[in-house]
Amino acid sequence: MDRRHFHRQTFAAGLAWLVGGTLQHAHALSLSSLSEQEVGKGLKAALEQGAKAAVSLLGQPGGFLDNPKVRIPLPEHLEQAANLLRMAGQGKKVDELVTGMNRAAEAAVPMGRDLLVKAVRSMSVQDAKQILTGGDNAVTQFFAEKTREPLGASFLPVVQKAVGKINLAKTYNRVASQALGFGLIRQEEASVEQYVTGKTLDGLYTIIGDEERKIRQDPVGAGSKLIEKVFGAVR
Repeated sequence: MDRRHFHRQTFAAGLAWLVGGTLQHAHALSLSSLSEQEVGKGLKAALEQGAKAAVSLLGQPGGFLDNPKVRIPLPEHLEQAANLLRMAGQGKKVDELVTGMNRAAEAAVPMGRDLLVKAVRSMSVQDAKQILTGGDNAVTQFFAEKTREPLGASFLPVVQKAVGKINLAKTYNRVASQALGFGLIRQEEASVEQYVTGKTLDGLYTIIGDEERKIRQDPVGAGSKLIEKVFGAVR
């Protein structure tokens, strides 16, 4: 078998697995008619569209706060203290902190759009193959590996500015600093700013994965001829 043909068939089979369909004979013929370049471009188009959709969805009022899937709660080690504050009539302050954390995430997310798109457009053939064969979390893992560190650096100042106006955030940081010294919490929870930044990234990658799955399930609805051609080949 021609080596190039073999790789094309392997790539096509991986795409079929990614979209969750059964690769029947007719589908195999359809996919094999596509070049590896076309398949790669289709995947990139789907990931870029999914990333942009996730940023748009989360980077608006209520994007985090009103979405139970990504809403940022208080860290577990502070829940008991929060309950005591509520019992003492300070529930408003607790709610203010939770709301402020989620608003900070909503303000930070739009800054990640260009970096996410750049990561997709510079994706290598090896990256594409890892996504195609890496399982349900492959898309999330790709974005986290390529963008988590630089996005965290760009999100942190926005988060700091947003939560810096909340008095209870300062109390959080004092308590968290002491808890860290006793080994009761992880380093990423040592300040409210670090905690929110990490949760913002987690939520962003989660929604990107969701948006990418939507495109796989309905390639026609994606509004792209390339995505429809590539992902529709296995439907």
